[in-house]
Amino acid sequence: MGGISVWQLLIVVLIVVLLFGTKKLRGLGGDLGSAVKGFKKAMSDDEPAQTKAEQEAADADFKQESLADKKEQANPINQPGQEKTKDNDRV
Repeated sequence: MGGISVWQLLIVVLIVVLLFGTKKLRGLGGDLGSAVKGFKKAMSDDEPAQTKAEQEAADADFKQESLADKKEQANPINQPGQEKTKDNDRV
């Protein structure tokens, strides 16, 4: 009840072969096989595991800076080791 017999499967396969032809099915099978092979190869590559931070740093095209570094670059007067010339200029 509700099961597919061997004869029904053979009829379906025969209809598919008649519709698409053997060359097209062979090409489709080859493409599918090469896709599976490529997927398995990509999954089994022995690349060293990278942390999320290392991966983001490798993907970035720019130097990563913290917000404090950006503030110091924008306002060089307040950098350590330099005098505050802002107050001296007013006098």
